Amino acid sequence: MGASKADFFSEEQNEIASLFKAISHPARVAIIEYLLKVDSCICGDIVNELPLAQPTVSQHLKELKNANIIKGNIEGTAICYCLNPETMKKMENYFSGISKSLNTKCC
Repeated sequence: MGASKADFFSEEQNEIASLFKAISHPARVAIIEYLLKVDSCICGDIVNELPLAQPTVSQHLKELKNANIIKGNIEGTAICYCLNPETMKKMENYFSGISKSLNTKCC
């Protein structure tokens, strides 16, 4: 079997691309912003915050969780979600590196 296109890029490049793909939907950006606003929340709170059906919100939460952007803990019959600080730090470091490069290079 041939190599996939992902094989031509570094592990870090593939990881960053996966993270950005996971946040490339406006509903997922809204979920992240909502989680930043509150310490943690129950899925129902997120459903009330977005103009989307519960199954759609659940699918977006699943994508964010699969990318390790959010973490979820089961509390009774509800799942409380919060941002994963380690993943947020990776994205911060990536953009910080870009910012530093922009300050030293000019076209």
